[in-house]
Amino acid sequence: MRILIRTRPFYPSIGGLEAVMQMLAEEFSKAGHEVTVVTASPNDQPDTFPFEVLRQPSLSRLLKAHRDADVVIFGNISLWWFLTLCLCPRPWVATHHGWYFDTGMPVKWMDRLKVALAGLANANVSVSEAVNRFLGHPGIVIPNPFDHETFRLMPDVPRDRDLVFLGRLVSDKGADVLVEALALLKQKGLRPGLTMIGGGPELENLQKQASSLGVEDQIHFAGPRRGEELARALNAHRIMVIPSRWNEPFGVVALEGIACGCVIVASSGGGLPEAAGLCGVSFPNLDASALAARLEEVLTQPELVGRLRSVAADHLARHDRKAIAASYLEVLRHVVD
Repeated sequence: MRILIRTRPFYPSIGGLEAVMQMLAEEFSKAGHEVTVVTASPNDQPDTFPFEVLRQPSLSRLLKAHRDADVVIFGNISLWWFLTLCLCPRPWVATHHGWYFDTGMPVKWMDRLKVALAGLANANVSVSEAVNRFLGHPGIVIPNPFDHETFRLMPDVPRDRDLVFLGRLVSDKGADVLVEALALLKQKGLRPGLTMIGGGPELENLQKQASSLGVEDQIHFAGPRRGEELARALNAHRIMVIPSRWNEPFGVVALEGIACGCVIVASSGGGLPEAAGLCGVSFPNLDASALAARLEEVLTQPELVGRLRSVAADHLARHDRKAIAASYLEVLRHVVD
């Protein structure tokens, strides 16, 4: 098949959608399909992928890519993309990696329109049962894959550190809730170390919060990490904490942590519990006291940690990138046929 993938963010941008779209494109190419990726993300270095990447193409070049494709995959729905699809119709599959609006918050008409347009797709694929329920359209759930070649167990790395946070330092990711939980644990005489991997606009606020709560000596702000360096850092930790304030649609970061030997402590909203599976424990979003209680459990109960780690292999097998790509290809063949 000639497969056109349309994703607004893509490498070298960092994020869950970017990683999933890249892995699917690579696996489709390995399976012998002709793949083209259209993205708005610039790259100041030459692309070396085994597939074509069109970055911010002209309308004429974009329409040609549509004409040449047997099927189009949307990484989330964009109104502009839908317009070009109307100009050059092709069978299309909408993949949904997040919410188009937050329930209970003011909703723009454009966001409601995106959800409505999903009903016109030849097939809808959601990354979690939570997202599938949100859409309200007939669809299937294909969970996200992860990069198993990068994120893996490294026996040569000593696992001598306690907690790790991995994500952008923005308010939605809830790093401040984790800092508050550290202060609550300190009151109980528990002083685990925490490595925060990532950068973002909340860095200074988090440093000030840590200082005001008296836990600054427990936190190492490590900055962004990628690839092998990131995997080695995760292998050095026992517990990955994902304290998101908002309801994450899925959470590839949980799979990366599990693959590197971490147990997961994550907020319970959205698709994060699906991503963590039986390899982690959860707490209500925004509840620092509940987070502290769950952290105390995994820090002081080695038998619990052993039980959570014992099911990691089975859980990760369901997120193997080749298996996920094969599930997508089955959907695409059905749409094209």
